[in-house]
Amino acid sequence: MGELLDRVVAFGTGDAARAGARALVALLIGVLVVSLLRRSLNKTQRLRPQHLFLLRRGLSYLVIIVAMAWALRELGFELGALLGAAGVLTVALGFAAQTSVSNIISGLFLIGEHPFAVGDIIQVAETTGEVLSVDLLSVKLRTFDNLLVRIPNETMLKSNVTNMTHFPIRRADLKISVAYKEDIARVREIMMSIADKNPLCLQEPRPLFVFLGYGSSALEMQFSVWVKKDAWLDVRNAMYEEIKKAFDENGIEIPFPHVSLYAGSATAPFPVSLVSPPVDRTQ
Repeated sequence: MGELLDRVVAFGTGDAARAGARALVALLIGVLVVSLLRRSLNKTQRLRPQHLFLLRRGLSYLVIIVAMAWALRELGFELGALLGAAGVLTVALGFAAQTSVSNIISGLFLIGEHPFAVGDIIQVAETTGEVLSVDLLSVKLRTFDNLLVRIPNETMLKSNVTNMTHFPIRRADLKISVAYKEDIARVREIMMSIADKNPLCLQEPRPLFVFLGYGSSALEMQFSVWVKKDAWLDVRNAMYEEIKKAFDENGIEIPFPHVSLYAGSATAPFPVSLVSPPVDRTQ
């Protein structure tokens, strides 16, 4: 502290003023180099967005540290003593920030494994959103309702992560129910024709029709079509609308749940009939 006070008192002298000017020039050069590095890295197309982000940030920190060390040296500070103090401080911070160190190591594993990139849509536990950044401590997501979610890297490494946009195509699974009286082969033919007419549905791989079984009130089936990942939601909504319209045009019944009441295994169902309300004859 005494040395620092001496530097402040002596700053008004000529030598100190020149040293201060050289230190300021060192800082300005550091800022200029950081700006040039950011501009040049932004123009490159060879790196993935998250790798580019981390490289830009790492180089910026390195240049700033070098510029600050240069400025302190011009002011007459001994860098050896500063580095020793920084080493002791680093050890103390390391013990106090074990969670942060774990997140940093997990972040390096995520960057090396590369299960997702900036701009991908991923699902982590109950959270689904677009990846905004992959930092050394956390991954930041933007949910579909425009909320920012920060997930620590350690949590990401220990959780099941589903990347919904990793591959160029994706399958849209549609759950369909029809009445028991309907012909399954005819229903399948109608849905296949709907997929063939939709320009967003891919012909290869072919659409998939699966009969799931006998439900409580309907025949349960699944109709799956392959689409490009960017058109998944549009195709899913459009296919449901087109299937409903085609079923109405062809007289295919989409049932609603109903229950039949029995008094026992050997008895007939209770008769149910609609009666009109009584007419008031006094009017």
